[in-house]
Amino acid sequence: MILFRLGRGLLPGLFIGTIAATSLMLAPSLLGLVQSAHAADTVRAEVGKVLQDAQKLTAGGKHKEALTKLREADRINAKTPFELYQIEYVRGAAAAAGGDNETAAKSFEFVINSGRLPAAQQPTFIQGLAGMYYRAKDWPKAIVWINRSLKEGETEPMRDLLIQTYYVSGNYAAAAKELSAQSSRGATEGQLQMLANILLKQNDKAGYVTTLEKLAGSYPKASYWADLLNRVSGKPGFSSRLELDVQRLKLANGLLTKPAQYMEMGQFALLAGNSAEALKVIDQGYKSGALGSGTDAARHERLKTLALKNQADSKKSADLDQADLIKNKNADGLAALGFAMVSNGQADPGLALMQQALKMGTLKYPNEAKLHLGIAYAQAGKKPNAIAAWKTVQGVDGAADLARYWILQVNRN
Repeated sequence: MILFRLGRGLLPGLFIGTIAATSLMLAPSLLGLVQSAHAADTVRAEVGKVLQDAQKLTAGGKHKEALTKLREADRINAKTPFELYQIEYVRGAAAAAGGDNETAAKSFEFVINSGRLPAAQQPTFIQGLAGMYYRAKDWPKAIVWINRSLKEGETEPMRDLLIQTYYVSGNYAAAAKELSAQSSRGATEGQLQMLANILLKQNDKAGYVTTLEKLAGSYPKASYWADLLNRVSGKPGFSSRLELDVQRLKLANGLLTKPAQYMEMGQFALLAGNSAEALKVIDQGYKSGALGSGTDAARHERLKTLALKNQADSKKSADLDQADLIKNKNADGLAALGFAMVSNGQADPGLALMQQALKMGTLKYPNEAKLHLGIAYAQAGKKPNAIAAWKTVQGVDGAADLARYWILQVNRN
């Protein structure tokens, strides 16, 4: 299971800081007033004096005093729409700078809806307002203003903030919808993690695995692959014949770390008639330090000796075995022999035998043979052939899942 930690919690604060700085920069100067989109708009002297005094206090860091000063302007009668706009503009700047987000939000909402805010400033104010409502945990208003910001123009941070707002407010369906759309365009690891967690909450196992596959393919961490492979082997209908194939992917992703894991895979490979693969696994176990020490060191050595003996015997009888398998039209045995030959460094003849086995049309486990053909191609350095073979694997016993995971594996390299 993936545990997702919200990774973009600074977004609202970032927007609030931006809007506060922008507001202070654009608020009335000591000698003039905020720029207006309406040239005929003016401010009466008594209103302008209060605004200038509030601006001085704000510039000096006295934000509460500035807000108190602005109440004098509130008491002036018959204020014009432009004067109201100027007052709320300066009040919003003082409140945002002083951390009074509730007051700032009300003021900036007035400023934005007044229709007097210059077009160039509109996006910044809308983004900042959305961030303020997010910080206040007013999710409905945050969503309204985030969506309004997105209508102004697509911005990735605001799209992230919308998804995060849906998530923290418990609207998982909406968050999943946004994340699914994002994942088709190329989602970040955090976005995919969030989507995976939502799908788990919704008990959507198929959707969770699909998302997990995207994580494993794009961000190949051991935890993603461990979860993915544990799920495929625990899936209803999974064939125990494919356990070695699960271990092959675990080995490729560094998930074999314990002596028992290396020993088990080595034994499975020997049982499958692939002594060369068994030796590679055992040698890797020795190289990693998992094998060759401790109380079971003698067992490790005995398994290696057995693998070496089996490899020598298989080399001696390879031609006879091949002739016997062909004579008896034993396609499954021929495919296994070819796979073992590829593992032993005999790529071309081994691949030829595997292809011959498939053409016989009598394979008991054709999808397993196609899965192994893809692995053999990959071992031989023939990636396009490997992917082509894996794409033909079907069925519900786990072979098709593993083939898809092998494609993820080779495509990341």
